[in-house]
Amino acid sequence: MSAVLEAVDRTLKVRELEVGGAAGPLAARLYAAGPAAKRDMLVVYFHGGGFDSGDLDECDDFLRSLAECDHLPLVLATTYTLATVSPFPAAVEDAHAVLQWAKKNKTKLGWNGKQMVTAGIEAGANLAAVCALMSRDRGGPALAGQILVMPMLDPALSTGSMRQMTYCADREKAATVCAAAYRGYLPHAADRSHPYAAPLHSSRLKNLAPALILSAEDDPLRDEAEQYGAKLINAGICTTVRRMAAPDLQDPNGRNECACKVQAMLEISSFLARLEGRGGA
Repeated sequence: MSAVLEAVDRTLKVRELEVGGAAGPLAARLYAAGPAAKRDMLVVYFHGGGFDSGDLDECDDFLRSLAECDHLPLVLATTYTLATVSPFPAAVEDAHAVLQWAKKNKTKLGWNGKQMVTAGIEAGANLAAVCALMSRDRGGPALAGQILVMPMLDPALSTGSMRQMTYCADREKAATVCAAAYRGYLPHAADRSHPYAAPLHSSRLKNLAPALILSAEDDPLRDEAEQYGAKLINAGICTTVRRMAAPDLQDPNGRNECACKVQAMLEISSFLARLEGRGGA
């Protein structure tokens, strides 16, 4: 390992902790890079895994890169109730409860409470987007922004990019996995149109936090990400949508690896800089 990388590693502190979920404690991890001081910005991150799997270890590289980006935000990565334990709405209730816990325990985290950003990848990006809706509907906590990386937003699997994958042998598995994930997460058909399960189909998108939405070429989730971005823009939400290079979806961590690419981190760093310029949430 180079001396430069060793120096960066020495400045990054990673701490295991428990946060408050809707029904009890949840395992979480706090990433803090740079000098010890209370930070203006806290990014609350939800891992992927199709609602029924995934953990903090598989996104560790991405989280380290996020914590070490130019603006050195505190990053709180949290688990949530998986669909194999309890289906919708357990995960979204956990996610919103974590935001409330973080606001209440800001001193413990080393955060001054000024700006909170939700973030996630795939199923975790669904939770990050839904948290923005829930925080608006429930009167807080106030959010400064939302970062949605290749988000799952459409349980109907109705977009062009999702349908096209069924005709592409080396990508069909990704679409099949998405369908299976939603069957486990939303076993009741009526829930598939609920705005806290299907943000893409929500008719109430005003007064949400600014958004950065990253899609990826050749990902079945691409079109729903970009359509959601267009809907946010039409609702008057300051939104940036970017399409990244194709991830290797044959690898279970393909989306995490794609998110670690320089392009994603540059977009995220630029987005965080704009949020800093806006001041407190």
